[in-house]
Amino acid sequence: MSNLFAIRPIQLSDEPFMREMLAQSIHLELDDPALRRKIAALPEISHYVDGWGQPHDYGFVAEEAISHQPLGAAWLRLFTRADNGYGYVDDHTPEVCTLCVDAAHRGRGIGTALMTALLEYVDACYVSVSLSCAPRNPALRLYERFGFLVTGESGTSYTLLRTHNMARVAITNP
Repeated sequence: MSNLFAIRPIQLSDEPFMREMLAQSIHLELDDPALRRKIAALPEISHYVDGWGQPHDYGFVAEEAISHQPLGAAWLRLFTRADNGYGYVDDHTPEVCTLCVDAAHRGRGIGTALMTALLEYVDACYVSVSLSCAPRNPALRLYERFGFLVTGESGTSYTLLRTHNMARVAITNP
């Protein structure tokens, strides 16, 4: 963690910022914030935030240390087969819904700090974690660095999985 930003658990009051991070995280070839927000409002996407605060919802916000301005967020949810996400694997594997740092604050290690905090939580509570990522999304390299492996495809995105065994391999073979 940096002395310029701090990581804290997501609170219910963070929902508007979560929605903004969800919209910014949508990978498009052309930068179009209005289209991202429109896509993020679709039910199959907005369910990554809708009704936040369920028993298996957990995540973090990165904020500036002095002003407490939110800079980025990462969170996960445990979905079921009946209501799953794009990175759904099974009813016992939580899905990372979003890992996003506001565009003006990228390249400062905030995404790495958020993912580290999220995976420390995952490793203490679950056997594995999944996520969905577009093949051309630059974040794919970050996920692979943390031990996520492509295990399938859903629509136009990869489904990635990380288990405790994969995490140990990623740590010993950077």
